[in-house]
Amino acid sequence: MDRTERFYLIERLLHQRKVVTREQFLQALDVSLATFKRDLEYLRNRLHAPIVWNADKQGYEFGAPDGVSPAFELPGFWFNQSEAYALLTMQQLLSDLEPGLLAAHVAPLKARLALLLEEGDVAAAEVNKRIRIMRQAARRVPSGVFEIVAAAVLRRRRVKLVYRGRGSGQSTERVISPQRLVHYRDNWYVDAWCHVRNDLRRFSVDAIEAPELLADKVKPIDLKAIERALGSGYGIFSGEAKQWASLRFTPSRARWVAHEIWHPEQRCKFEPDGSYILEVPFSDPRELMMDVLKYGADVEVLGPPSFKAQVRAEIAKMAAQ
Repeated sequence: MDRTERFYLIERLLHQRKVVTREQFLQALDVSLATFKRDLEYLRNRLHAPIVWNADKQGYEFGAPDGVSPAFELPGFWFNQSEAYALLTMQQLLSDLEPGLLAAHVAPLKARLALLLEEGDVAAAEVNKRIRIMRQAARRVPSGVFEIVAAAVLRRRRVKLVYRGRGSGQSTERVISPQRLVHYRDNWYVDAWCHVRNDLRRFSVDAIEAPELLADKVKPIDLKAIERALGSGYGIFSGEAKQWASLRFTPSRARWVAHEIWHPEQRCKFEPDGSYILEVPFSDPRELMMDVLKYGADVEVLGPPSFKAQVRAEIAKMAAQ
């Protein structure tokens, strides 16, 4: 058995028998005395297991609880080195998504994972030095806002807030019933029922000011209804998809775009000449047009005619500047 299995067996024997002799441990673990001592030292020093020697009973036992700390138990999870590396990488990603937001909550898990990696050939500290998360166009969320919004989503509570509409440039006071958080292109959004507008809306978390968690329960909305209203169109803009855009990419660009997911319900196919046809549903054309324009002459808008005209008009405005 490997070391992890031995740790759990040591814990189980102590819980079952209360007092376990050295000979009983050696027989059950099938290891040398030196290996057993190393395991015991690791459990005590690294995992803080209160295993003590009882001279009167000539055996090992768990130290008596102090009335504050619960009885010792190994964590309900254990990872090999490759899994721990992957989890530490994900922790780094979460920290970079919103620096400092999860640090206090994830720190105990990160510390435990670091201990598990110490006997490997890569130090846990290398994760922070060797993994770089590159963010683009991420907007800063005011301190404390995300925590309140996240708590409201999970605790099913309403929030009173001030929302800065970037399109209008005006701030309005709202009461919302948050339904779900959405992370999209390095920014956070909250899908919620707006009690001022009496409709489902998607709010940019970084545009929220002075949020206040209310005692009132949220207005319950079926998640399928939310998805139909806010998630069926293209990108972050809300609205039920009513049209399909058809795009043709050149053979050279097709080698990249064919591996991309633009929309969960996209339709695509290769043409005989190697070009790539991509069809995506949309309601609001703004974000789709931005994504189309960044490909320049490597993409052609085939339809619908209204969208094709909008892209052509935008290109004309760009050329005029």
